[in-house]
Amino acid sequence: MMPEEPTGAGDDGATSPEQRQASYDEIVWLSTLKAANRMGITTRTLYRFIDRGDLPAYRFGRVIRLRLSDVDSFVEQCRVEPGSLEHLYPEARLSDLDEVPETADDA
Repeated sequence: MMPEEPTGAGDDGATSPEQRQASYDEIVWLSTLKAANRMGITTRTLYRFIDRGDLPAYRFGRVIRLRLSDVDSFVEQCRVEPGSLEHLYPEARLSDLDEVPETADDA
């Protein structure tokens, strides 16, 4: 005998969590504090990302919530590509050269 599909009319206990997960993806909501902590930033920085439109957020009455999947996607988009930070340490690039360029003082 096959188990019945939930009708959504309050029979949530009739199926196992695995069966419910197979039929729909449940949204995991984070408060702004939990989202900021997950990202390792302050809530002020989080609000700046939200206000600039970089990170989607939702207002439910007086509270703001973020989807866990949106936060994780945003974190992945912020990944630093190797070799993209050379502008932060230009003096170190000279030590990487085989030959140091001659200056007018050496002549």
